[in-house]
Amino acid sequence: MDYFDNGATTLVKPPQVADAVYNAIQSQTIGNPARGSHAPALQALRQAEQTRMKIAQLFHAQDASQISFTSNATMAFNLLLKSLLNPTDAVITTKNEHNSVLRPLYQLEKEGLQLDFLELDERGQVRLDQLEQLMKKNTKAIIINHMSNVTGQITDLKKVGAYCRENHILLIVDVAQSAGVVPIDMVEMQIDALCFTGHKSLYGPQGTGGIVLNQPNLNLKTVFSGGSGSHSYDKEMPQQMPGLFEPGTLNVHGLAGLEAGLDYVAELSVESIQKQLQELTLFFLEEVSIITGITIYGCNLKSLKENPEQHGAVVSLNLAGWSSGDLADVLYEEYDICVRSGAHCAPLVHEHYHTIESGMVRFSFSSFNTRAEINRAIEVLTELALEK
Repeated sequence: MDYFDNGATTLVKPPQVADAVYNAIQSQTIGNPARGSHAPALQALRQAEQTRMKIAQLFHAQDASQISFTSNATMAFNLLLKSLLNPTDAVITTKNEHNSVLRPLYQLEKEGLQLDFLELDERGQVRLDQLEQLMKKNTKAIIINHMSNVTGQITDLKKVGAYCRENHILLIVDVAQSAGVVPIDMVEMQIDALCFTGHKSLYGPQGTGGIVLNQPNLNLKTVFSGGSGSHSYDKEMPQQMPGLFEPGTLNVHGLAGLEAGLDYVAELSVESIQKQLQELTLFFLEEVSIITGITIYGCNLKSLKENPEQHGAVVSLNLAGWSSGDLADVLYEEYDICVRSGAHCAPLVHEHYHTIESGMVRFSFSSFNTRAEINRAIEVLTELALEK
């Protein structure tokens, strides 16, 4: 099987990730963190804090205590946005966003939040030139996708961060697609908060993710309440990170696997992974661009060669004569090639490209994909194009 749906989740993980999860359970040494002074409870706490430290190192966050673990990026955004934003606020977001951002914002909009959208240009890049015209006196934050899960376009966060500082507003970033494949420095990019998931290019298990703050004074409020392992006689959750967003028992066994995934990324380095994926993406684009009937969205060879840092390892396309669903089905059922068809939980991107009805077929690569696998996919697409 050739797996090109890494934008959804990385199927192939480093072997040490599975080993770490298995050992965390099999060793019978991982208890409930912060729920006792015995060895299993302390070892669980130690595991959580080790993973927290490595997340801080990955994103160059200033304080690991400002990181809360969640079950995924969607949960992270729900917690952060509903904790931070008030009905009297306005925010700027983009038409590149995933539903993990859009739907919480639409919920808050019903309560009074003012919501404005940056458009996309012909290549799918966010129109940062529209920022000034969307700014309001009550604009509190820009909430932006670092890398599109549909087109692979990467937003210049340094530019956005500088704008936010100049205008005294917050920068909140979705790094679900870019974490582990694009260097992210929260200080240099002036990011106030980001939300990540562990199961994509950090190679961790599903059910891991989190919130990272680089700005500790955000006046956040409680969203979920429950056990915290400390201050048990208080009626409210702790108001400090990380406990504010960590009610109940952490997925410590999953965090052991996430730590192993982080170690894999660190060993290779994000920069080397990025270079590898740029080469694979360029090879794929060079070959599929010349197939009759192929339409590629949001990227072309010229832009990728001139500005490789603006594009990730995601290519979405359609083939004339095929619906995206039928093409994806045939690729899997007849050729054992896994891709993603449809809307990709990003409706506004499809609105921009007029593909609401047709959807797109997405190829998304990981460090475990090979040139030989990609070459086979190109050969199959060429064959299918000739059939029509």
